[in-house]
Amino acid sequence: MIPTAIRVARVGSAAELAAAVLMMLGFPGVMVAALVPSVPAFAVTATVTYLADHYLHRRNSYLISRLSKIRAGLSIRFLIRQLLLILLLARLSLADELIYYAAIACFIAFYGLQAPHGALVTLIRNRRRLPVATRNVDLASRIRIPDAPPRGLLNRSAEKILHFDLAAVAGILIAAETGSDLPGFLGIGVTLGAGALYVLALLPYVRGRRIPPRAEKVLAAVDDWLREYRPETVLYFSGSKDSAYQVNMWLETMEQLDTRPLIILRERVILQNLAPTTVPVICVPGGVHLMNMDLSTVRVALYAANVGKNIHLLRVPTMKHVFIGHGDSDKIASVNPYSKVYDEVWTAGRAGRDRYAIADVGVRDEDIVEVGRPQLAPIRTGRGVPEDRMPTVLYAPTWEGWDDNPGNTSLLLAGENIVKRLIAADPPVRVLYKPHPFTGTRSARAKAAHQRITALVEQAAAERAADPRYPADAAGQAAARAELARVEARLAELTGGGTDKGDEAEASRDGLIDLERHAEVARLRAEWNAAYWRSVPTWEHRVVTGAEPRLYDCFNVSDAMVSDISSVVSDFIASGKPYAVTDSAGLGEEEFKRQNTAVRAAVILTNSAAELGALLAAVRDPAQDPLAEDREELKRYLLGPDEPTSIEQFNAAVADLALKAEARNVGQRTRIMAGGPDVELADALPGQRTTAAGETDNVNAG
Repeated sequence: MIPTAIRVARVGSAAELAAAVLMMLGFPGVMVAALVPSVPAFAVTATVTYLADHYLHRRNSYLISRLSKIRAGLSIRFLIRQLLLILLLARLSLADELIYYAAIACFIAFYGLQAPHGALVTLIRNRRRLPVATRNVDLASRIRIPDAPPRGLLNRSAEKILHFDLAAVAGILIAAETGSDLPGFLGIGVTLGAGALYVLALLPYVRGRRIPPRAEKVLAAVDDWLREYRPETVLYFSGSKDSAYQVNMWLETMEQLDTRPLIILRERVILQNLAPTTVPVICVPGGVHLMNMDLSTVRVALYAANVGKNIHLLRVPTMKHVFIGHGDSDKIASVNPYSKVYDEVWTAGRAGRDRYAIADVGVRDEDIVEVGRPQLAPIRTGRGVPEDRMPTVLYAPTWEGWDDNPGNTSLLLAGENIVKRLIAADPPVRVLYKPHPFTGTRSARAKAAHQRITALVEQAAAERAADPRYPADAAGQAAARAELARVEARLAELTGGGTDKGDEAEASRDGLIDLERHAEVARLRAEWNAAYWRSVPTWEHRVVTGAEPRLYDCFNVSDAMVSDISSVVSDFIASGKPYAVTDSAGLGEEEFKRQNTAVRAAVILTNSAAELGALLAAVRDPAQDPLAEDREELKRYLLGPDEPTSIEQFNAAVADLALKAEARNVGQRTRIMAGGPDVELADALPGQRTTAAGETDNVNAG
């Protein structure tokens, strides 16, 4: 019953649910105590509402945001308590006493202080929000960016000032109980004095040298840095908070480019969720600011997603534009007609080229370049299962998608059958369940299926742990857990500071990455991953969620995988290991393989998962693996050859396209200088204008 209540209330735990119930019951309790009237009862019930409210805020409870939507927000809840306190005084026949009028005057004045307080907080935040936010860009030597106000002044500022009423409420209650007005006047003085001091403490941060420069100076400093750095290849990305993984997957590739890289983001929330990188990053929310930015040295622009804001960079003809995507699969998104706006489309292998030819969406074959998948370098090729280790099978279904197409995910119709058969396999196997991060975000049915599968895996893990046939290396696992703790402590020490700051201006100023620290963090993450897998028995079923261990780490410890139509399948093919894909839509094996290239070397499962035996047989005995050669051939088709390496192919494609861009620009300049057709330099180079001295200045060419 409690899990159901937690799910209905959309709270995160039983403690959070209890706090929500106490707060909801507390306010009627405060009203009853005021009407009775009873000062002790009022004090107790009011304290319950204060504590429950505070706890829910600290937990960032969904319930708190919902209360704001129904006009029961934070300020209203405090006001109700104060009005009920006035009611209590009236019911105690104190309406003719000075403390009664003092309480009313106090709460009116207190709310009067909240108006300038809120205005100052908003003004400070707005003035410290730069037109661009950066990482690994040296702004500090070009403009003065002052320190942020103390975190205590702005963090949860509304909640803090409202809680100053505690002194007045406590003092007034003591006065009502004891008959002495002095505690009430002292409490009122503390509340109003603290509120006034809070407002005064904010004033210095809205003027003078405590605010960052104006937008024009910041943008000029960024342009100055760009002219000095001279970026040549840009990774451009726009998207929602949940799509940050789409750009994060390209960070290591950008770090390995032979040209000078730059990352341009359009949403601040993406910057906040960007993984650490050594590449310079500029977040430009405003389209006008982006179109006026000096990107004259950029020759290649890479796009990881098809979104509307791409147009703000696509309009620049002095660079060549490439769609690189964020995965390789047979999903319809892999042949989006929008792709024809780019100069080139880069695919992993021949399969991507053929998809566009079959889809006939306007992407020309000569504009497609096969570059492999640089991200797949960490995936190790399978070498069979050692005799002393139980095989591990990874179940990594994709999410439910934006519609209710039964072919989107195996979770709904096949997930439980797959997991049950794997758990019951004889000889036994270990099951790793790693769901897609979006699982259950749109469909309640998918969320429920995920929860049932999680319960199955966890129950099976508990039963196996209690079975004497599965001994554990207690000493080895204890040593691994100790190593995990050491690595986590060091990682926390290294990543606890840096650029993870609440203030955008300060984060941009101090956002230069420490290369030695970055390298140490990468080494420690590898050590963490190795220690994580050593800390658990090789036979233990596990549910793997969150950022760590990563999907590719799960690939490397697995001997086979079950999944759906998604880029996960194409990526796993790089390992050469056996895999199965579920035909949840019931197309039939022949039609399913015809429609989906990545499953041509897979064991095809129906929703009953009865075909899993063939996959497990291939894992246990290579002689019973008839699809091994097909997988090797499909790997070359989907992902390209192993040599040259993918990053070498990628760098070659960047260099080739940069030459094409430069040839185009030289042709344009030659045409203008030769006095050909009536073409102005401003027409050839949108976003810039020519000055009398022959230099170029940025203009608003929107």
